[in-house]
Amino acid sequence: MLEINIPEVVAEVTAAFMHYERALLANDVVALDAMFWNDPNTLRFGIAENLYGYEAISSFRSTRPDIDLTRHLKNTAIVTYGWDFATANTEFQRIGSNVTGRQSHVWIRTADGWRIAAAHVSLMPAASREATRVAGNAAAPASGVS
Repeated sequence: MLEINIPEVVAEVTAAFMHYERALLANDVVALDAMFWNDPNTLRFGIAENLYGYEAISSFRSTRPDIDLTRHLKNTAIVTYGWDFATANTEFQRIGSNVTGRQSHVWIRTADGWRIAAAHVSLMPAASREATRVAGNAAAPASGVS
């Protein structure tokens, strides 16, 4: 049977997720590239781009303007499925913005460590944020990261 949230695996993925967050805020392109699985099957759906394959993701990062990416995370939920697969989902808000962002990652354990195999980022206007919250889904994040 598949074990959900093995404590040591949750700790590993949480550390990888937080490393990603620090690299994102610092716009450390080398570190960000290293955190994505170097494979043609890797994908990243962003605010205005759909990127298929590691090369497309790396190219996007290398040409993205160096802007202030400071943000606050909330409702981060990291769930692990067995020893080698995890999801990390979070909401974020940039300083001075009333728009909530959402970020989802699929993490896989590779020979090189934990890597993001799929990512999705979207924005949700403040007016629709509370209206779409589903009753019963307001539980505390599984990982405790916030």
